[in-house]
Amino acid sequence: MGVNKYNLSYNLTMKFTILTLFPEFFSTPFSESILKRAQAKTDEKEPSIEISTLNIRDFATDKHKMTDDHPYGGGPGMVMKVEPIDLALQNVKKSSKKTLTILTSAKGQMFTQQKAVEYSKYDELIIICGHYEGVDERVAEHLIDEEIRIGDYVMTGGEPAAIVIVDAVTRLLPNVLGNELSTVQESHSEPGYLEHPQYTRPEEYKGWKVPEILLSGHHAKIEEWKKEK
Repeated sequence: MGVNKYNLSYNLTMKFTILTLFPEFFSTPFSESILKRAQAKTDEKEPSIEISTLNIRDFATDKHKMTDDHPYGGGPGMVMKVEPIDLALQNVKKSSKKTLTILTSAKGQMFTQQKAVEYSKYDELIIICGHYEGVDERVAEHLIDEEIRIGDYVMTGGEPAAIVIVDAVTRLLPNVLGNELSTVQESHSEPGYLEHPQYTRPEEYKGWKVPEILLSGHHAKIEEWKKEK
């Protein structure tokens, strides 16, 4: 088990399972940078995360593999069917001690840094990517724990939202960023809190100077400046 700055205990490897109509959407984002390193096993440690995708279309029961249909009551667009999602969820091996299932939806709760911290307590996070005009409401009523949006706007699908959630949660896990202090006092670590401005070499560029206080070596005044900013 590992412990981070929030004094929370974690399994060494957290699992993300993503149910989607477009598994290939995730191939590049999850194979780059910090998310790539977090999935790597070394001689010293197990991977911090394990990510798998499941194609919802594989669980459609009709010969045409239909995962959407016209909405009852009329209206534009198509609605994702409940049956393939239910069958896909049944196929997921929920061997973890603590699992949370969420649906990405434009009408869900707002995803925040505090939500990311909450999610990082789980052994496994199952993310269902909404699409088209929406998802049959029976998914939200009977098959998930939470309905989540990442902003007050509408996207073509929930895949970008799933990437955002995986990234935000992963960086909170032990040994991911390399420095536990990287997530301390950063933007949104507390509601309404924004991080202070950051500078690095050179001290002057095109006449644009680093604030003198940061070059003073006076740690108490520097901390006061940071809090003010």
